[in-house]
Amino acid sequence: MPLVTYVEAGGIPHTVDVAVGENVMRGALNNDLPGIVGECGGGLACATCHCYVDEAWLAKTGGPSSQDETDMLDSTSAEVKPSSRLSCQIVLSAELDGLIVHLPETQY
Repeated sequence: MPLVTYVEAGGIPHTVDVAVGENVMRGALNNDLPGIVGECGGGLACATCHCYVDEAWLAKTGGPSSQDETDMLDSTSAEVKPSSRLSCQIVLSAELDGLIVHLPETQY
C-alpha cells in the first residue's frame, strides 16, 4: 500500500498506509487523522477535504481534476494556492507512494 504523509497546519506529520484505488480524504478519515473533515463523504459537494499537495508531488497529482473541483475550491475556508486540491479527488496509485499533503488551518 502507498504511504501518504498528512502534515497538520502546525507541522505535525502523520504517515499512514492507504490502499491503491482509495482517495487521500478517505485515508485520513479511516485513520482518524485531524485536519480533514470530508463532510460530503467524497461526493465533490463540499470543500472540507481541502489540502495542499507538497511541491515535490504536484507533477504527479496534477491540478484540479475537473471544473467541479475548481468550483468547489472557490468555497474553501482557507487560502486557495496553486497546490490546492480536494483530497477526495486524489486517488492513490503505486506511483503516489510517499505522497505528502499539507493541511490548512481550517476546513470551516
